[in-house]
Amino acid sequence: MTDTDIQSWLNRIPRFRGMEPDSIRSEPLAGLTNLNYLVEIEGQRFVLRVPGEGTSEYIDRAVEAHNARIAAGAEVGAEVEFFDADSGLMLTRYLDGCATMSPELFAERDGAPARAAEALKRMHECGREFRFRFELFGMIDEYLGMLERLGATLPDGYHDTVAEAGTVRRVLEANPGRLVPCHCDPLCENFLDNGKRMWVVDWEYSGMNDPIWDLGDLSVEAGFDERRDAEMMQAYCGGPPPDATRGRMIVYKAMCDLLWTLWGLLQHANDNPAEDFWAYSVNRFERCKRLMGADDFGRHLEAVRRGA
Repeated sequence: MTDTDIQSWLNRIPRFRGMEPDSIRSEPLAGLTNLNYLVEIEGQRFVLRVPGEGTSEYIDRAVEAHNARIAAGAEVGAEVEFFDADSGLMLTRYLDGCATMSPELFAERDGAPARAAEALKRMHECGREFRFRFELFGMIDEYLGMLERLGATLPDGYHDTVAEAGTVRRVLEANPGRLVPCHCDPLCENFLDNGKRMWVVDWEYSGMNDPIWDLGDLSVEAGFDERRDAEMMQAYCGGPPPDATRGRMIVYKAMCDLLWTLWGLLQHANDNPAEDFWAYSVNRFERCKRLMGADDFGRHLEAVRRGA
């Protein structure tokens, strides 16, 4: 995107409208599906999010605007300065002094899994309600329908694995988790850490969901080993987690890969150039099959069934 394009987006925001281009500094930030920029004006810094092409097909921006403001009010997300629900253009406060997390930083920074768990718990226990209900298997069905309409190719065996996940679906539906406001897409890069506290950004997929989904998904995205899983769960539960809670987290690790495989295939079908989304999807699908095929997967699913 050129400087002229950025200025055109900024002109849609009242506080930037009519300002001289030379008075505004901007630089690109990372992002998978959207374009993000650090914008500085009069000593204040913001993040400008320009929605990616095709994202309106599967993201409700009005829902995101509502949820992002609740997250900011709970002091979990960045303060929302401007949000245009029609276009998806968003301006948030830049969080100074924070590192954008990655799997490597989660491994290197002492206490990072615990701080992430504490941030998610603040969101889950804020007492507010998000718009949208995040329904795992409904979203899988929806994404499969979208991919079919696009004529997209699925990895070999995907439908078989969805059929195998039918047992998981029945157990989860018979033993539903409580519904709370959840992030639902806790990529490492959505966590910002200053060494004492974490914030969480990017609420595109947020909704009311089982809170343990956020923990299982984070574990997968950050590549946590057993020790870091234990640190995360201990911080979240305030002590050793019950077997059913840990089991639910493990089950969700597999299910999030089953879902986000399809998300990656949608990016691939829409020619998103951010990365090789076919490889991304195949890698996630292979990991899902390994997790579901592990010797202890059935034991964890049984713990969810028992609720013990």
